[in-house]
Formats: sequence, structure tokens, C-alpha cells
Amino acid sequence: MSYLSLSLTLIFIFIPFVLSKTLRLGLEKDITIATVRSAIQLLAIGYVLHFIFETDSWAYMLLMIAIMIIVATLNARKKGKGIPGITWKIAVTLIAVELITQGVLLGFQIVPATPQYIIPISGMMIGNAMVISVLFLNRFRAELEANEDQIELILSLGGTPKQAVHQQLIDSIKASMIPTIEAQKTIGLVQLPGMMSGQIIGGADPVQAVQFQILIIFALLTCATVSSILLGFFTYPTLFNDRMQRVKRMHT
Repeated sequence: MSYLSLSLTLIFIFIPFVLSKTLRLGLEKDITIATVRSAIQLLAIGYVLHFIFETDSWAYMLLMIAIMIIVATLNARKKGKGIPGITWKIAVTLIAVELITQGVLLGFQIVPATPQYIIPISGMMIGNAMVISVLFLNRFRAELEANEDQIELILSLGGTPKQAVHQQLIDSIKASMIPTIEAQKTIGLVQLPGMMSGQIIGGADPVQAVQFQILIIFALLTCATVSSILLGFFTYPTLFNDRMQRVKRMHT
């Protein structure tokens, strides 16, 4: 792609910018910041990945994965403000997802143990786990606030914290997994994943590209399930004190 062709893609930024301005959505600043940041970050990561792939160093690869986890954790924790220890809860969740998915892929030699495979797959898994964490925390907060009286009633009748928030926890876990499950139901019919399409555009055999995409979507399902369940069971106990009373800090 030439620089001229790349510059023409700014049309896709101009359209939402104008519509936001016209409808007074107030998103012009966010659109501008997102555009600049994404361009700079992607260009920078392109050079970084080129360096890591050239050196084929495990040390640089692990550093790259660690940075991904740290950035994803810092981003996701914003939705969990007020939850005690939310930062480490999210970090442990992301690390667990990474270890499980890479453990299966590398342990069974499904993919080669090289940075060219490990880093992109890690990025997809960690990124998806981050989104699932944000969806879970957002829904869990809303469920707790909407059912506060019911939770207090169960506690007052001698129920345990787990019993008090069980339905809200389950509903939040299910809600955070829905986008991943629904996307898999229509993949190949409604949407063609970017990674698969990119491989085909790059000249790869379509069948091999599809096989690799199947690997990814199956891994993403585990990623979504583990992320929501782990974070859920890490989170709910810290919403109560030793006397099984509800801690209100999640509302702050």
C-alpha cells in the first residue's frame, strides 16, 4: 500500500467526525485522539515486532507479552473502580488466560514456539480477555446496584455472600460471554475475520488460513469463559466484610 492510498483511508475518520459534529454527539475529541494514538501505536509496534522477529529472542517476546498484560490491566481496572484489589484480580485473570491458551497451543505443538506465532496470538487472547473483563465489571456493577435491596434481604435472613449475589454473578458472566458466542455463530457467514482475510490477501492458502482462524476462535471461547468466571469469583468475595456485610466501595 502506498502512502497516498494510506492517506486516503482518512476518509473513514472524516465521516464519523462530520457526523458527530452534525449531530452534536461530542465525540470529535475522542475520535481525533483515537486516530492519532492508533496510528502512532501501530507504526511503533510494527518496528518493535520487526526487531523482535529478527532477533528471535524469548526475552524480548516475554517483555512484549508483559507490557500487553500491564496495559490491558490498567485499561480494564477503570470499570472496577471501588473494588478492593481489582488491579491484581484483573492481572491474574489475564495471566491465567495467557498460560492456559499458550500452554495448550505450545504443549500440544499446535503452533511453533516462535515469536511470530506467540506474540500475535497472545495479543488476541489478552485483548479479548480485557474486553470480557470490562463487560463483566460493567454488568456486575449494574446488577448489584439494581438488586441491592434483594441482596441485603438475603444477607439479613442469614444467607451467605455467595448466595446473596449468585444470580447477579451468573447473569454478569453470561452477559460478558454473549458477544464472543454470538460472533462464533455467524463467523464465515456474516463476518470474515480480519486475520484470516489478511492471510488470504497476503497470498496464503485459503484453507490453511481458515484452519488457523478456527484455532483462534476456539481459543477465544476458552479465553472468554475463563476470563469472566475467574474475575467473577475473584471479585464477589471482596464485596463483603468478615461479618458478611456488604461493602459499599464499589459504588464510588
